[in-house]
Amino acid sequence: MATDARDDVSAQSLDEPIYIDGRSHLEDVTTTHDVVLVDFYADWCGPCQMLNPVLERLAGTTEAVIAKVDVDEHQQLAGSFGVRGVPTLVLFAGGEQVEQQSGALPEDRLRSLIEGYTE
Repeated sequence: MATDARDDVSAQSLDEPIYIDGRSHLEDVTTTHDVVLVDFYADWCGPCQMLNPVLERLAGTTEAVIAKVDVDEHQQLAGSFGVRGVPTLVLFAGGEQVEQQSGALPEDRLRSLIEGYTE
């Protein structure tokens, strides 16, 4: 159940993206982990689909946690971050938002962005 996952955020596998099920779940993830890259995406979005394998690799090879928020399911949450287009990537470090980028960024740029907060 989703509430079980939310109750034990730290027990989730960090080698794959975490799918966010609401505002409190996102807050739990961003405050529990040092660095979190949040992908605001939509299933119908071509660039979002192209970004998926990149995010999966980053989840398995960086110290950052990758979280995904479906903007169609969580419109208010996306709106609260000023998401106007997808994909939008928001980076949290130490529980605070430190970066926000729109568009499908290349893997090396995302890796450098993450490493700037994990090293």
